[in-house]
Amino acid sequence: MELLNNILEYVGLFFVLLGSIFLFLGALGIYRMPDIYDRLQAGTKASTLGAMSVTLGVGLLQPDWLIKIIVIILFIGISNPLSSHALARASYHSGIVPFFKNKIDAYENVVKKVKKKH
Repeated sequence: MELLNNILEYVGLFFVLLGSIFLFLGALGIYRMPDIYDRLQAGTKASTLGAMSVTLGVGLLQPDWLIKIIVIILFIGISNPLSSHALARASYHSGIVPFFKNKIDAYENVVKKVKKKH
């Protein structure tokens, strides 16, 4: 039993450290990227993985909390991508242009079709 607790502790600490690294890289990506779209991508992907890893590590360090931690991880996995999608869509509709404007804007045609229907 003592060996299992030691293994869970080391694995939990590994996940906390891994999540901390991802959260740091996400913050660095938010700081370094030129526009809101790139910042949303860097922040969302890294912070989702980082927050999930940190909470899983805490769940492994405190096995009594593991069921609650799994629910929190599922909530993070659903809410972070949805919120970043909503922010990116609102930014697009408000007219914020990407830093590197590509010649093709595939979403523009979709927005025009939706506006014609209303």
